[in-house]
Amino acid sequence: MSEKILKLKFESGTLILEGAGESDAVPKAFVWDERTRQFRSPAYKYREIIKEFIRAKVDYEDLAKRYDHFAFKQKFQLAPRPYQTAAVEAWRQNERCGVIVLPTGAGKTHAATMAIEMCGRQTLVVVPTLDLMNQWYDLLVSTFDAEIGLIGGGFYEIGAITVTTYASAFRHQERLGNQFGLVIFDECHHLPSEGYKYAAEFALAPFRLGLSATPERSDEADALLEEIVGKFVFRLEAQELAGEYLADYIVERIEVDLSDAERRDYQRERDVYTNFRRAKNLPFGQEGWRMFLIHSAKSEDGRRAMKAYRNYKKIALGTDSKLHVLQDLLVRHRHDRVLIFTAENEMVYKISNDYLVPAITHETNVKERKFWLDAFNKGDVLALATSKVLNEGVNIPDASVAIILSGSGSSREHIQRLGRILRKKGDKQAILYEVVARNTTEEYTSQKRSDVRQFQDVKQRFKRGLFE
Repeated sequence: MSEKILKLKFESGTLILEGAGESDAVPKAFVWDERTRQFRSPAYKYREIIKEFIRAKVDYEDLAKRYDHFAFKQKFQLAPRPYQTAAVEAWRQNERCGVIVLPTGAGKTHAATMAIEMCGRQTLVVVPTLDLMNQWYDLLVSTFDAEIGLIGGGFYEIGAITVTTYASAFRHQERLGNQFGLVIFDECHHLPSEGYKYAAEFALAPFRLGLSATPERSDEADALLEEIVGKFVFRLEAQELAGEYLADYIVERIEVDLSDAERRDYQRERDVYTNFRRAKNLPFGQEGWRMFLIHSAKSEDGRRAMKAYRNYKKIALGTDSKLHVLQDLLVRHRHDRVLIFTAENEMVYKISNDYLVPAITHETNVKERKFWLDAFNKGDVLALATSKVLNEGVNIPDASVAIILSGSGSSREHIQRLGRILRKKGDKQAILYEVVARNTTEEYTSQKRSDVRQFQDVKQRFKRGLFE
């Protein structure tokens, strides 16, 4: 390397190196950009580049970073739980980069405030929803005597600590990516999604923390987290904390039968679907499903097969026998706070209408959603019916019973729904009921979503005919 001083600059979510020629030896993160005749690197490689400069004793001028140092002090010290201390210490030992996995209700946000205090750099917290953004804002205002900023939901304010959503970070990170030394990605399993990953890639923050209860993704893109956030430094599952730090919980699986009429309709539609797949010689698995989607759009038989697929799934997910079980469970738990989960909004509204239970779906406006959640937390209503919108990002500590009438095969969704009822409160005993239609494809879906660590050590109780 020549004696000239190199200049490192931030530009539109990237780093450029001024003063280096095409033939110079430069950090391996850089590639030559023919358009501008400069070396360019993704912004998230900043830490790697600086370390390489230091090792090689290169003279350089850092004009890229624009974040400040802060002596963050919490207004009042809450004694951390031992596993929170261990998690943050593991993160510190990994050069203050990495992912911490803790179950819902275990205090991931408290671990994050400990990391903010330890790091002492201007901080960006990235969350998936506006609800979570508001929750984080309230938490940070009450925790630190510092300016707390918001980007999203009509706000654009940068503070010593700033909270934003993944969507807003995607839009603004090209400009803001050099203004934070620490970035915290809450619910970081969202990060590998196309677009959202730029919240990490366009940021030069040398210190990074990912938080999640369910980091695994069905597309296996969670491997990207190690590249753009850091390796997994600490992990605990729900059953490891149940009792002392989380509510004790059990999982009950209730099997129900289709009626004779439902069984006939189910088998008829199932046969239409499987016969079409057999005729087209389509394999199972993700590739087979992709091929089915292509073939189903090409002919009338294909469109009928797709309709049949939807019909037999709907019969299994919405059988009347599930509603009979729901009625009995609501009577059994009439003094408890109960969350009812389904796969489809149509079923949510049917439950709401038949059992006078408030419904919350993606169609529920913000004010109405807040009204019902507040009423639930105060005990004015004791049950809520929902599809997917309460899977994450809500604080309902008194919920102790979850009834899953239907859902996807996603283990993340299943764990998130369990997490809604695990917050510790006194000697609360949480219980999750999973209602499954016997001798249907729903049995396979149930097995798939339950085949994860959080459920491997839980005693599964199969109830047959309990509510008949």
